[in-house]
Amino acid sequence: MLLKNHLIEVFKQASLENNFLLKENVVLKWVHRFGIDSLNDLLIHSSLQKENQREEENQEHTSLIDEVHEENQEQIKLELSKNFENIEETKWESNALENASINTISSKNQNSNKINQFTENPNLPLPYIKNLRKWINNDKKAS
Repeated sequence: MLLKNHLIEVFKQASLENNFLLKENVVLKWVHRFGIDSLNDLLIHSSLQKENQREEENQEHTSLIDEVHEENQEQIKLELSKNFENIEETKWESNALENASINTISSKNQNSNKINQFTENPNLPLPYIKNLRKWINNDKKAS
């Protein structure tokens, strides 16, 4: 690694850590070795590298946000599918309950019709009017 690259890396690291003594030391070495006119190179390179590093961090942050967003979308899709399945199950259950209640009601109606058939007084055949007195008298004798 060249001395310039090394000093630029050390200056950048010192800037990230806010280490003013190390930054001052690097600047002194740079000026002593390369001259005061080239000091702008150190500052420009370190600021460019800082910007590049910030861009990389922003890209990483953006990619993490995208991953979290995708995970959230997948969870939402799962929840929606579960809710849809629950709704379908509820519909099936309600249909089954409705059918069962309809069957129960119809069977009760059938049972009540059968009971009504047994409990209703059978219609007695009316005799002819000529035989009415005989029929009434026979009924009185039997009771």
